[in-house]
Amino acid sequence: MRKMEFKMEREGLLETGQKVTITEGLLPSNYYYIIDPSLAMSANIPFRYRLKSREGIVTDVIENDRGYYVTVEFEEPDVPACSAEKTG
Repeated sequence: MRKMEFKMEREGLLETGQKVTITEGLLPSNYYYIIDPSLAMSANIPFRYRLKSREGIVTDVIENDRGYYVTVEFEEPDVPACSAEKTG
């Protein structure tokens, strides 16, 4: 299972166990992902670690000194970049 972290600006937009849909955005050298409808945004992801799934399940919502972070689990193999991008 692949887990990815998303930054959420306000609390209460997503809950653990919620099924979410993801939209992919393209930058010159990376992809980024948004939980629809614009609830949270991922970090920039290199091309080689592109997310293939478009639906996932929220596994965790945390608040720290930098804001709210949502962890979403996808039905695909984990990749090293996503495991290393944890904000905590």
